[in-house]
Amino acid sequence: MSLFNVYPIYNIKPFKALGATVWDENGQEYLDFYGGHGVISVGHSHPKYVEAIQNQIEKIGFYSNSIQNPLQEAFAKKLTEVSGYPDYSVFLCNSGAEANENALKLASFHNKKSKVITFEKSFHGRTSASVAVTDNPSIIAPINANHDVIFLPLNEIDLVKKAISENEITAVIIEGIQGVGGLDEGTTAFFQELETICNENNVILILDEIQSGYGRSGKFFAHQHHTIKPDIITMAKGMGNGFPIGGLLISDKFKASYGLLGTTFGGNHLASASALSVLEIIENENILENVKQQSAYFIQAVSEIPEIKKIKGKGLMLGLEFDFDVTELRKNLIYEQHIFTGNASQKNLLRILPPLAITSSQIDQFTVGLKNALHSLKITL
Repeated sequence: MSLFNVYPIYNIKPFKALGATVWDENGQEYLDFYGGHGVISVGHSHPKYVEAIQNQIEKIGFYSNSIQNPLQEAFAKKLTEVSGYPDYSVFLCNSGAEANENALKLASFHNKKSKVITFEKSFHGRTSASVAVTDNPSIIAPINANHDVIFLPLNEIDLVKKAISENEITAVIIEGIQGVGGLDEGTTAFFQELETICNENNVILILDEIQSGYGRSGKFFAHQHHTIKPDIITMAKGMGNGFPIGGLLISDKFKASYGLLGTTFGGNHLASASALSVLEIIENENILENVKQQSAYFIQAVSEIPEIKKIKGKGLMLGLEFDFDVTELRKNLIYEQHIFTGNASQKNLLRILPPLAITSSQIDQFTVGLKNALHSLKITL
């Protein structure tokens, strides 16, 4: 027996990690500027996070949602306060894809419609409806293709208006900032008009903040840069700092009923304890302010590198655009400079998603490594 071979992986075996540093089995140190797809929010093995998980597992790690779980209540209260959505309710699940599945399901229950508008280069997950609204035909199986979906270009509000006027649309789903698609994002004018047209036509606006949320953009949610309030907000990745958890923030226009949504593992005691500790760290350590400061420092530092043609994104969800495929650059960064980075469907884009508590000295270390890698590639070529 062996693992089902679906992941192209680097030949590195992480053994331990702390903050933005990862060590492999041989003791080699790596600088983590990718956070495992943006999952590591408050830093690897943060002491308060570790303490919360250890304390909880010694009491009770799991029970299903058939009993009261005060940790869920405490987490929901803290989340709505910290995120700026005190009048929204919370549903907890296990992953980003599951969060989007439930969001789309809830929208369809609400207005009794089924067609969805999504956007080109989007990524919303790999299951059923979530993969159907993802712009990647190679991961959509025939069973997924039965969903009724319209793909539109970002920032073309007239095309959205036309599609809504001509179809029975249940929801529009959009990322706060596109991740895998290449760090493209809607303009403020586009987001604001999108909110208005959805409200006017009983169309549910779903903001996928799975990667762009939890402080990654410099605000708690990326859509808050545009002063809008979606009907549903989906979350995961940075929410548990590596512990599997996802969730929805749901506006008061939706009515809950028993069995409407459900999950076995979602919001269990251990998941809730880990997620609550993340929120407390974000709040107590002023993480959002650090994101803003380090983002500005990073952008200034890399702006001096001539090979970088464009810097995309916000906060610490950034993309560095080159005029060449970055595959070999990433290999050099990880094997020679010992720095983790990410890629995107845009092959000339290097994705940057470090822990949100990153420091200026670590950014300096990254910048030196990137310059060395670029110099090495020039010599090779």
